Amino acid sequence: MVEVLSPAERPTKKGLIFAATPASDIVCGPCQLASGIGLQVFMTGRGTPYGLAVAPVIKVCSRNDMKDLWYDLIDVNAGPIASGDATIQDIGTLLFNLIIDVASGRKQSLAEKYKLHNDFCIFNPAPIT
Repeated sequence: MVEVLSPAERPTKKGLIFAATPASDIVCGPCQLASGIGLQVFMTGRGTPYGLAVAPVIKVCSRNDMKDLWYDLIDVNAGPIASGDATIQDIGTLLFNLIIDVASGRKQSLAEKYKLHNDFCIFNPAPIT
């Protein structure tokens, strides 16, 4: 990782950059878009039906039951790590390959496939973390 950005801060380096934003589902994406992201990997705790119209969103969960419930929303299930059915390296490799495939246009994230595009919200009047 070559740089960490604040919300809407533009990168000054090339490479893997982390755009740190509030954790609120609907606020983080637009803030990261303002920084110039081309793809978002979004770790979801509740399976929020979330997506961005201008950048692919790959949703990751950490529970097998969530992937079973939201099979059409969750791109990568990291739950098999906790259940002992996969290693961190296994899921990391799966996620890495999906990032490359989606970024190159060979595959679509589920949010793209089902056109889950939320409104832009760069400010949320409610408390956010």
